[in-house]
Amino acid sequence: MKIRIVAGGPEPLIPDLKNYNNSASDLWIGVDRGTFVLVQKGIMPDYAFGDFDSVTSAEKEIIKKADIRLNQYQSEKDHTDLELALQWAVDQNPEEILLFGATGGRLDHEMMNIQLLYRTISSNIDVKVIDIKNEISLKSPGTYKIEREKPYSYISFLAFQGEVKGITLKGFKYPLEKASLGVGRSLCISNELVNKSGTYSFDSGIILMVKSHD
Repeated sequence: MKIRIVAGGPEPLIPDLKNYNNSASDLWIGVDRGTFVLVQKGIMPDYAFGDFDSVTSAEKEIIKKADIRLNQYQSEKDHTDLELALQWAVDQNPEEILLFGATGGRLDHEMMNIQLLYRTISSNIDVKVIDIKNEISLKSPGTYKIEREKPYSYISFLAFQGEVKGITLKGFKYPLEKASLGVGRSLCISNELVNKSGTYSFDSGIILMVKSHD
């Protein structure tokens, strides 16, 4: 099973969701206004989470009339709507979780949404934040194979927490061998694969990987 979550970020930054609607077994979750975005795009969400304070009264009625299992909360709460939805999704132990509508708009929300990936780092679930130009994921120490794929031209690695030690890049335009990458260092920004695939590995720390295109 795969889960796709659509949050309420700026709609122009959300890619064509039909490209990710590949299986009847996939679950779609709307978060707040993301629920209305899904309905508009002809993808009926299975579940919806939120206080729905970012939709109009008319849009809220459309959501209520749809066949969606609603999880509605008060506006005043200790967790964001997306955090609640993501935790529910992780508890289902899917193969993959993709987050859309999580970037752009308010910077505090965007930064928090990316940090939410840390909540999933100990799971075996492939979790990504995707917008029209980027794919973002967190990785714990290990060795990973990476394929060159359209439309992403660039691959960047950032230290997410503390220092990343022993980072090695093979098959990249700018290779590395047992280097260190600290928070605030741009050593691994805008790299590219020179072959169809490559590998990256590191011994300690947590890496934020961003695939992107202009």
